[in-house]
Amino acid sequence: MSMVKRIMNVGGLTLGSRVLGMFRDVLMASALGVGLASDAFFIAFKLPNFFRRLFAEGAFSASFVPLFARRLGANSDGGGRHRALNFASQVLGVFVPTLFIVLVLFELAMPAVMYVLTGGFADGELEKFELVVHLGRLTFPYLMLISLVTLYSGVMNGLNRFSAAAAAPMLLNVSMITALLFWVDSPMITAEALAASIAVAGLLQLLWLVFSARKAGIVIRLPRPRLTPGVKEMLRVAAPAAIGAGVMQINLLIDLLIAARLLPEGSVSYLFYADRLNQLPIGVIGVAVGTVLLPSISRALGAGDKATAINEQNRAMEFALFLTLPFAAGLMVVAEPILGTIFERGAFTETDTLAAAAALVAYATGLPAYIMVKILTPAFFARKDTKTPVMFAIVSLVVNVALNLLLYKPYGHVGLAIATSIAAWLNVVMLYLYLRHHGNFVADKQLFVRSAKALAATAVTVMALYYIEPWATPLVHDGGLWRFLSITALILGGAAVYFITAALFKTIPRAEMRAFLKRSA
Repeated sequence: MSMVKRIMNVGGLTLGSRVLGMFRDVLMASALGVGLASDAFFIAFKLPNFFRRLFAEGAFSASFVPLFARRLGANSDGGGRHRALNFASQVLGVFVPTLFIVLVLFELAMPAVMYVLTGGFADGELEKFELVVHLGRLTFPYLMLISLVTLYSGVMNGLNRFSAAAAAPMLLNVSMITALLFWVDSPMITAEALAASIAVAGLLQLLWLVFSARKAGIVIRLPRPRLTPGVKEMLRVAAPAAIGAGVMQINLLIDLLIAARLLPEGSVSYLFYADRLNQLPIGVIGVAVGTVLLPSISRALGAGDKATAINEQNRAMEFALFLTLPFAAGLMVVAEPILGTIFERGAFTETDTLAAAAALVAYATGLPAYIMVKILTPAFFARKDTKTPVMFAIVSLVVNVALNLLLYKPYGHVGLAIATSIAAWLNVVMLYLYLRHHGNFVADKQLFVRSAKALAATAVTVMALYYIEPWATPLVHDGGLWRFLSITALILGGAAVYFITAALFKTIPRAEMRAFLKRSA
């Protein structure tokens, strides 16, 4: 299976999860609206997500997947497979007790943790703080469970079995949707049910991955904890990766702290709903590309084939930008009608739509940068270099904090989104220049030419949307079926213009795309 086809496979399953997630968010906006309950829930959910991205998907993935892939070798059969699975078992033996200790400590220290996270809120409201602590205790077990899910996902991705891991996030959305359908008596009750459903989802995801692995003949054992040479090597690589991921997460926490303490109530929720739409292409394109690219580059470098590794990155970048550029432009042009159609009902008002749309426009300006970071960082991780991205992440953090403090007063929550996008672009520039300087990634002529064509096709699409959008927006505000039909026509019309224009420009020739999809890995 070709790299592009693997990306499309993972991306398709991720898209299914994101569609479910969008339906979940529609129900959530209607039930929670924007206020005390929604802000409290989003803050509580941010805590396990912070550590999930810091350790599970950050440091762990950056260190475990390349080491697993190198032990596996170019061929996943025979001795390489045995060595790789034995390494995974050793990691699991250390992982489980460590996660359990972290879980117990955080459950006991939750009031102090939430005070650090929120600053006690600007108005010192005791009810809101107590609710955040309670919801935090309900959501935090998700960290332990999803960390184990990440280990199983890394093993299966290393063995080129991407589907089960890509489908697992759907269970989180199913669990949360169930809570939203059956516990809607009041925003407070809904928030509590949602928090509990997150821990349940973590258990369901873990059971799904264990079952899928065993069905594929992949058995990971749970030995007694031992710091074997392989585990020590992983920890050495993971330490700087954890710092780097931590810096990025501190960026998000600073945004949260400023929004919770220095901005009006509802600011946290506006940023959440805007980021949900912005995360759609990041999840479908960026995560899919990064998931496939890291083991692919690791195997190529393990075989001493540097040229193939660089070519894989060029083609991944080319394919990702082809899909990302029109997505970013579309979100900027039609942010308000899209958000209004999806969320504006029940407790979510037109005023909330306008506030969230302004943040979405700011986030979307950084969308290509978020995707490119996920393509550039595997070049470091595959070479077991997790230190260099840390330095760049620290620089991005300093810039983000400075911009947050500079922009939050004149622009409110939108200023925080602007700062995030600028910091993301700065990170991309630093990563690329470093890789190019050391000869580990050079953008080839084909990437430049086809990206320029994709950008030109995007410009044509933006002009078309500016003509179509004034016709569609009044129908969106009419509500009902017309709202759905008008926004569907707007999205499909923009997509049609882009792909027709891209085809005329021969951005990615059809014959080559077919060859990509049919080529054997």
